[in-house]
Amino acid sequence: MSNLRHAARRLAGNGIRLLVEPISSRVDIPAFWLDTPTKALALIAGPGEENLWLQYAIYHAPVMEGDLARTIEANIGRIAHFQLADNPGRHEPGSGEINYPFLCALLRRLGYRGWLGCEYKPSLADTDRGLAWAREWLAA
Repeated sequence: MSNLRHAARRLAGNGIRLLVEPISSRVDIPAFWLDTPTKALALIAGPGEENLWLQYAIYHAPVMEGDLARTIEANIGRIAHFQLADNPGRHEPGSGEINYPFLCALLRRLGYRGWLGCEYKPSLADTDRGLAWAREWLAA
């Protein structure tokens, strides 16, 4: 906890946010301790630093906890960045079970204006086709 507090304070002096990202211990990194949004939110609440935020991985969260919409809605005030990939397979949105049109609409409704980082393994060789999912979001 003291290392997290120290890092947050050092970065705050330069106007930088420190983001914490939980990673799935079920699929991606076995035995990774910080593996759920719930744990990450508790961790960042501990030091009480205003520049300490959650990086919400839309791919990792449902693997560990599920209930994406309610979790995002309840914690949007502590989420500084979203990363996305679909599940299973960690491919582009629309290739798996996550309802990305619903989630993108939710983020709009909640007033989220930050970045959506793409951290997925493209399943298509053609970049334009592989990014087709993003056209509606980018047009908004």
